[in-house]
This record gives sequence, C-alpha cells and structure tokens, in this order.
Amino acid sequence: MSDVMRVFSDLVRYETRLYNVVGERLRAEHGLTASQFEFLRIIGGRDHCRVGDLAHEVAITVGATSKAVDRLEAAGWVARRPNPENRRSSLLVLTEAGRRLLDAATPAFEDALGTWLAGPLTGKALEQLASAVAVLRKHMEDERAGLPTG
Repeated sequence: MSDVMRVFSDLVRYETRLYNVVGERLRAEHGLTASQFEFLRIIGGRDHCRVGDLAHEVAITVGATSKAVDRLEAAGWVARRPNPENRRSSLLVLTEAGRRLLDAATPAFEDALGTWLAGPLTGKALEQLASAVAVLRKHMEDERAGLPTG
C-alpha cells in the first residue's frame, strides 16, 4: 500500500474510533451524543449562529442540520430566535439547560481527548499533527471540496 493510502486509512480509522470513544463517554456520563455535543459547542461559541452556519462548519446538509437542531430544541438545549438582520432565518442560542449541559460535559470531552489524542503524542508531535491537519482542512475548505451535494 502506498504511503498516501496508508495515511488515508489510518486517518479515517482513527477518526472513527476517536469519535466513537468520545461519544460513548459523553453518552454514559451526560446522555448526549458526540454530534450533539459538537453542535452545542459550536452554537455556544458563536454570537450569531444560523442553521446554515452550523451546516457549513460540520460539512453536512442544511436539511440534516435542521433536523438535528430540531432534536436539540425538543430536548430543551437550544432555542431559535428571530434574526434581526434577516426575517427568513433564525439564530440559534443555547438555553440555560443547554449551557449547563455543555459546561458539565466539556471536562469529559476534554479528558477523553487527552487520553486518546494528546496522551499518546509528545507535545511537539501534537503540535505538528495539529498544524498538518489544519493545512489539510484549510486546503479543502479553500477549494470548497468535500461539501455535501444533497
């Protein structure tokens, strides 16, 4: 197998396992999935977040994002507020319950990343990995590659 194919295989398999182990921990300790945590984290980290912004950030369709936000809203963790700049869209905000859940779950998320991402690497190796992955992500984003088509 060529080096590029090996890197692809390792990267995809690692990402899947990391996502699964982080998700298992969040589910066991806080009753939410990794994707729900990510959505809460993104919404909570922005002053103005629309469904389209969230979809773009995680590179999934607006329809899938809207359905996921509907579930977060039904759980009482997210609310839609009128967008003062565009009557056709709404802004997503964390509810008080959503903020409490995000605050409570963040240490478990960070601990899992410490165990499965930072722990096996030296500080320098983690910095190099972070830099390399950022370059790869930026290249794909600049080229508008890998966006959902449906």
